[in-house]
Amino acid sequence: MSYKLLCIGVLATVLAGGGEMGNGSTIASGDAAGGGSVTAASGQRGAIAERYREAADRLIDAALADHFAYERLTELVDTFGPRFSGTQNLEDAIDWILEQMEADGLDNVRGEQAMVPRWVRGEESARLLEPRDRELPMLGLGGSIATPAGGITAEVLVVGSFEELERRAAEAAGKIVLFNAPFTSYGQTVAYRRDGASAAASAGAVASLIRSVTPYSQQTPHTGGMAYAEGVRRIPHAAITVEDAEMLQRFQERGERIVVQLQMSARTMQPARSRNVVAEIRGSELPDEVVVLGGHIDSWDVGQGAMDDGGGCVAAWEAVRLMKVLGLRPRRTVRVVLWTNEENGLAGGNAYRDAHLDELDDHILAMESDSGVFKPSGFGFTGSEAALAIISEIATLLERIEAGTINRGGGGADIGPIMSEGVPGMGLQVDGTRYFWYHHTDADTIDKLDPEEMARCVAAMAVIAYIVADMPERLPRATP
Repeated sequence: MSYKLLCIGVLATVLAGGGEMGNGSTIASGDAAGGGSVTAASGQRGAIAERYREAADRLIDAALADHFAYERLTELVDTFGPRFSGTQNLEDAIDWILEQMEADGLDNVRGEQAMVPRWVRGEESARLLEPRDRELPMLGLGGSIATPAGGITAEVLVVGSFEELERRAAEAAGKIVLFNAPFTSYGQTVAYRRDGASAAASAGAVASLIRSVTPYSQQTPHTGGMAYAEGVRRIPHAAITVEDAEMLQRFQERGERIVVQLQMSARTMQPARSRNVVAEIRGSELPDEVVVLGGHIDSWDVGQGAMDDGGGCVAAWEAVRLMKVLGLRPRRTVRVVLWTNEENGLAGGNAYRDAHLDELDDHILAMESDSGVFKPSGFGFTGSEAALAIISEIATLLERIEAGTINRGGGGADIGPIMSEGVPGMGLQVDGTRYFWYHHTDADTIDKLDPEEMARCVAAMAVIAYIVADMPERLPRATP
């Protein structure tokens, strides 16, 4: 997930370089929307909850019975590793998933085409030359240009904010600007990753660095998408670790000269073909009406993409598989979609909207998991008040796994394009305490996830998706 923003109302603005809208507890969308939560008390259970209690309990019991989802995710990420747009890793992983979905007996298994951007990192390094020699762990930021062939060697100016750079713009000419901006929230701090290069270039810098966007570090640089402002000279842009950014700050405060050599061979190539992964349980009575759920199968080119967002993909897939295993065929179609290219373009979400535009009036609900499959607390929901009341009632069936809280306002980047067409949306909300520790790093690996917590995510998604797909009445939409 690259920019974990909020989906409030219809579709929040998706930032350049990726469009992730997080739903973790650290950025709970309901709180941001000012709507608060709609947790239904035990005494408020209604007819829908009572009608579906047995089915919900069966789905929860099946999800918690074993660690199948976690084991399948482990095989996926160990076998294919990072799945960056435009790479063979991603396409091989998609092929494997399609084969596995066919073996699961799901309906209409297919890959739907999407053209995706292709940025290649290449060789890169950063080295502190003065006041002492040290290799600086770094990651170039997605979309950055390369340095000249011989690299860039220049003095460093450390600033703590865009405002400080404006005040000290006269000092920036010919230097590498380092934004040592402490993490406040992802939505705020990510601005330095997105816009830092253009801000530094406007002040005359030859390259820019950022302190990695994270509240916690063990010398782990974090990558992610960036953007160049129209009409501003393009300069290389990379992330270093929190520890090294703080060290360079201390050097500057002591009046020492800081010199860094930056080398990057990044390049942007022609777009490549990729696919959204699609599979279904075909509805028994209303097959043209669809509840869609999923995550994004692409990841950044570091780590395993286990947390962001292999876990969300496999959890949604497993939710649908369990319906199949238990013989729970709802009235409407339940469709799992693993979207491609969320991280650096959102091509998959846009391609899905375009391919299904004529069908979106019959998309009853869209659900996304893209905050890591940590311990779930519930969902953020965007839709009509009547629909919110129904979702909140259904969520009482998740109280036994402590996942029954529904917040007003939620969704996700991949479902954002169809939400903008009026489809109600919701995003799984989880304990986000550690999410941004590992986000977009080599540390996004399977060991960061817990099989029991992932099983609860599966259960939560399965219960909501199944009941909404099976209810006699459609989930009501907001009046345009």
